[in-house]
Amino acid sequence: FVFKLTAAKQQDHFFQAAYLEERDAWVRDIKKAIHCLDGGQRFARKSTRKSIRLPETINLSALYVSMKDPETGIKELKLEKDKKVFNHCFTGSCVIDWLVSSNSIRNRREGLLLASSLLSEGYLQPAGDTSKAAAEGLSDTPFLDLSDAYYYFPDSGFFCEGYSSDDDVILKEEFRGTIVKQGCLLKQ
Repeated sequence: FVFKLTAAKQQDHFFQAAYLEERDAWVRDIKKAIHCLDGGQRFARKSTRKSIRLPETINLSALYVSMKDPETGIKELKLEKDKKVFNHCFTGSCVIDWLVSSNSIRNRREGLLLASSLLSEGYLQPAGDTSKAAAEGLSDTPFLDLSDAYYYFPDSGFFCEGYSSDDDVILKEEFRGTIVKQGCLLKQ
């Protein structure tokens, strides 16, 4: 789950994520920032709250804590799709159903806005091709209210089994050298 970033001074930096989806999310976000900067635009992270007019009374952090509650929150499941097993995840429909049942929203349309905010702010992550495509802007909304769109909590221990790709094969020679600085990535 490693990716390499080469700086303008031809200095290579290697980053290792905890799992494939986290690596892909970092690569996607870094590419967006590079594209923005290459276009001569100033890079700034837009606030989801402002862009979708999310009311100030909604506390996404508190909502996230409620969603993760083992007793009353969203139940993490082991789901299967396209010969892949997704562990510690849930469907888009489950999220909207939970938001409705917890009286956080009045209808499913509001639920899509709120869930999109949670996704944009990093409280939810897409798992699987359907939800990833929507999150990348290939759908009307970044979040999908579907039973085959999978999502997970970033700190849930999510992992996917049965996935293999030639793109993920990295030669050991790439990692020769001295570790200059070691740490972990936190996305906010």
